[in-house]
Amino acid sequence: MDRTVRTVEDVLTLLDGLFASESQADRGAATGDGRSFWDGFYADRSKPVPFFAAKPDENLSDCLNRGVITPGRALDLGCGPGRNALYLAAHGFDVDAVDLSPVAVAWGEERAAEAGVDVRFLCGDAFALPVIASSGRYDLVVDSGCFHHLPPHRRVSYLDLLDRVLAPGGHLALTCFAAGEAGMGSERSDADLYRERHLQGGLAYTPESLRWIFSDLEEIELRRMREEPPESQLFGVPFLWTALFRRDAAGS
Repeated sequence: MDRTVRTVEDVLTLLDGLFASESQADRGAATGDGRSFWDGFYADRSKPVPFFAAKPDENLSDCLNRGVITPGRALDLGCGPGRNALYLAAHGFDVDAVDLSPVAVAWGEERAAEAGVDVRFLCGDAFALPVIASSGRYDLVVDSGCFHHLPPHRRVSYLDLLDRVLAPGGHLALTCFAAGEAGMGSERSDADLYRERHLQGGLAYTPESLRWIFSDLEEIELRRMREEPPESQLFGVPFLWTALFRRDAAGS
């Protein structure tokens, strides 16, 4: 007979186990549960995956071009092979980029060397990496596709991470599956996800749900990602939301 729960983190770990039988990406984009899937996913670089191309998100480029965000310290969550991290580094940001997959991180390091930009790539669970917790606050946290692969209870960990690492006045640039017409991702309720013990490949969100989850931050922008043609230097697909949230300058 095991008694394994004493802390909030023990509860979260126990709930992680409800999805432990899954073999798909949605076992966890930011926690250790999904490492083997993502290693396999990134192993074949020739796959026709749109976000394998070394192109930054169109919304990230747009915010930088308009001066809504300015160079500073940046953290890229679930960075994959580093397309957004490399773009930010090339535009004057001091960038830390974290991903579960050693395969993705190795690819990102190769790209950074080829591009001649400096990105500190970190491999591991973003919620638990001591180097993130101890390296100070970030002016920008970028998440392009990590948040929508988290089980509902890990939103608690995600918000706690933001509270710890996002600087006063700093921004969260988020990209996630959009619910509704022409969207993508599961629209099952949180309760149903636990009943079924399956995250359906990633969770869709409505604008209202994102505003509620990130209600401690100020909404700067929330819209569909603009579609970009194949020849574009930017990544853009319309089944995603793009959002920019800002932490109060007083840090509250």
